[in-house]
Amino acid sequence: MFDDSTESASKVNEGIEQPPSLNPALKRLKGKIKHHLTIDDFFNGIKNKNIAVLSRAITMIESALPEHHQIAQQIIEKCLPYSGKSIRIGITGVPGVGKSTFIETFGNYITSLGRTLAVLAIDPSSEISHGSILGDKTRMETLSVNQNAFIRPSPSSGSLGGVANKTRETIILCEAAGFNTIIIETVGVGQSETAVHSMVDFFLLLMLAGAGDELQGIKRGIMEMADAIAITKADGNNETKARQAGIEYQNALHLFPPAESGWIPKVVTCSATQNIGISQIWNLVKNYFDEMSDKGFVLHRRQLQSKFWMYETINESLKENFYQKPEIKKELMFFEELVLQGKMTPHSAAANLLKDYLK
Repeated sequence: MFDDSTESASKVNEGIEQPPSLNPALKRLKGKIKHHLTIDDFFNGIKNKNIAVLSRAITMIESALPEHHQIAQQIIEKCLPYSGKSIRIGITGVPGVGKSTFIETFGNYITSLGRTLAVLAIDPSSEISHGSILGDKTRMETLSVNQNAFIRPSPSSGSLGGVANKTRETIILCEAAGFNTIIIETVGVGQSETAVHSMVDFFLLLMLAGAGDELQGIKRGIMEMADAIAITKADGNNETKARQAGIEYQNALHLFPPAESGWIPKVVTCSATQNIGISQIWNLVKNYFDEMSDKGFVLHRRQLQSKFWMYETINESLKENFYQKPEIKKELMFFEELVLQGKMTPHSAAANLLKDYLK
């Protein structure tokens, strides 16, 4: 324990006021956390909304160590009965659309209604540098210190399926901690949108206006997944362009087959910096959730999502187990060389490796 009376080279001169904590939200940390926590310690800490314990539990989920994985699964099992009581919202958008600015304004509005919010980011790490984008906390300055909000960016350090499944398990812990609104942000592009869609109740697509043909640069599949499209930065000179873009997107949505839920996707305009259209988007989300809950579609969709992630977990586990086997690691290099030299087809090489794996 630190002793104020101990002489130190870093001792602060008398009369100099200590600077405040960079993050006032850290006051939520209740007392000191034990170095070693039991499963019950984790569970009780999460239930008591101890952010330090929640963060450590999420770290267990994200860890690649087998012993951490076992602990994480036990924590998840204990929290599962206390989950499922939130509105899960997925948010994606093209680069430069202003996701962080939107989520910050949107998140602060949600908490102003007395709700609690957890923001989780699906971040497929770079396959080249293995780095990841973890800047959400620095970009969302006001939301990161909001007493009723929790932001957790998570690097994948591997496959998209892996990080997405970990995010899905993190949702369970956040719901058990009492967060009744969950936002899942996709940082990457491509398949990450499909992953987000497979774990949320409402999927919001953010788009920009004035970037040429409004329907270019966005995949049809992503448009079909959207429950709503929000045209961002609709203020000042850009307001007219945003409204025109909204009309074009709404017309385009009519060309798609009707959703299974019967919901007709809406297009709205908004400005996060000017706080325009934010309440309208929340009302849209809430109306959707209430309507779909009454129809039983939210439960139905979550059941299908759980089934999907069961099979996805099997696929991920088999793949990981295959590459981790020592004998397979040795043979991989041998068969790879045969393929590179044109002495064996990729199909034959894979068949031989799988045959050895299944022995």
